[in-house]
Amino acid sequence: MRQTLKIVEAAKVLGISRNAAYAAAKNGELPTVRIGRRLLVPKAALERLLGETGARPHSTKVARVV
Repeated sequence: MRQTLKIVEAAKVLGISRNAAYAAAKNGELPTVRIGRRLLVPKAALERLLGETGARPHSTKVARVV
């Protein structure tokens, strides 16, 4: 089971654009880890972030796919 999401996958969960997700990652609003050239979002960190803001993914289907 994967423990990380690609930036584009995290953007879908958050309901934001790809560019907005990369901008959030760049300024530290979206937690990321770099493995080689890949920039990934840890699922646990994303869940904590959503829990802190009280936000929830708007579609359970998207959450299950990623």
